Amino acid sequence: MDNLVVIGIIIAMMIILLIAGLYIHSVLLASGIIGLILLEGFGILPGLLGNEPFNRVASYTLTTIPLFVLMAQFILQSGLVQDIFYMVHKVSKGKNSLLGVLTLIIGGMLGAVSGSGTATAASLGQVAIPELRKHGYSAPLAGAIASSGGSLSGIIPPSIILILYGVATETPVGSLFVGAFIPGILTMIVFILVMLVYFRMEKKKTASANEPEIKETAGTPEKLSAFRLIAASVIAIVIVLVIFGGIYSGLFTPTKAGAVGAFVGLLAALVLGKVNFNFFKVSVVETVKLTGMVMIIMIGAQIFGRFVSLSLLPRKLIEFIEPIMDTPVLVLIAISVVLFIMFMFIEGAAVILMSIPVILPIIQELQVDVLWFGVFIAVICTIGLITPPVGLSVYAVAGVSGINSGSIFKIAMVFAIVAMIVVCGLMIAFPGLATWLPNSM
Repeated sequence: MDNLVVIGIIIAMMIILLIAGLYIHSVLLASGIIGLILLEGFGILPGLLGNEPFNRVASYTLTTIPLFVLMAQFILQSGLVQDIFYMVHKVSKGKNSLLGVLTLIIGGMLGAVSGSGTATAASLGQVAIPELRKHGYSAPLAGAIASSGGSLSGIIPPSIILILYGVATETPVGSLFVGAFIPGILTMIVFILVMLVYFRMEKKKTASANEPEIKETAGTPEKLSAFRLIAASVIAIVIVLVIFGGIYSGLFTPTKAGAVGAFVGLLAALVLGKVNFNFFKVSVVETVKLTGMVMIIMIGAQIFGRFVSLSLLPRKLIEFIEPIMDTPVLVLIAISVVLFIMFMFIEGAAVILMSIPVILPIIQELQVDVLWFGVFIAVICTIGLITPPVGLSVYAVAGVSGINSGSIFKIAMVFAIVAMIVVCGLMIAFPGLATWLPNSM
């Protein structure tokens, strides 16, 4: 059967299966196997389904994922997030716009110590939204702020997206982490500026409508002891310094940074008196669930990637876009739009693993820095976490806060589009934003 016909059949099948609601790992696995059978016959399957799936996930680099997820769970279960937000609430008292700014900064910090956008967004949804509402923020804007803060874990290290990209392209994960630092901060600044514009617009609208201000009554955080506040501050700073300082200085690898971070997270929970049987149970169960999901997706993506290679799809795409290959900026813009749409519909890890076999040959043909491109994809993934219809951060916030997800998406889409234009545009114009720090290591 002709390769183009097979590619058309598989793409149509993937769309139908995704619309039908199948899990992405099942879609990738089924599409890859059926595509390979149509191309090569049944004889290819024994070798493909033998040891290769095990070899794919039995990687030392991938041990980084469960270690960072375990660290995130220890931190979330210790109550450190609530303690930090209590301090944010006190610092911003009487300064309504400052509370939104600090919430996004806290989201970035949590992303730096958790790597889980959904977990960070859910935590901010529980703790931040009541305070934002009391300070005059509308429910949709408060939800968009919490969602955007949580999505920053897609770009601010340690990001699971960056780890998976590093494994798929054999790019040093530590260099990706360091390279993502400046674009991550830039994305956070863009979110803050958009939030300030929205807040001022809402404030004017409220004043013109003569609506009463929301009083600060119920929901104010309980008073915490000075020891607990000092301990929370020190622990948060130590975890960030351990991860960034250790990797940047070359003191240890990202995997070791995850192990040390998890140990510091456990010590934090001990200091804050949160360690018990339920603490370990929830932390371990959530770590196993997330890690298992990533591994199953990787197996499905590997088989789908083999189909992509044998179908010569990357070569056909290069031939198709050859007229604009002399203008790398146009190619990168086209790839950005395609990835942006994919991240709107499919979970981030799956997009990385299913798109890399297709896109990487094009990037190499353009002689684009693979490390820069990894950070570039992480920025687009961050944006994808707050775009409909599968914006995981938005759904996490809507689930814990009771705010309608549609109203959050309306504002979050503005955050996403502005970040897409500004951050991606600056990264294309100034590649050094992602490569300068890794080159100085």
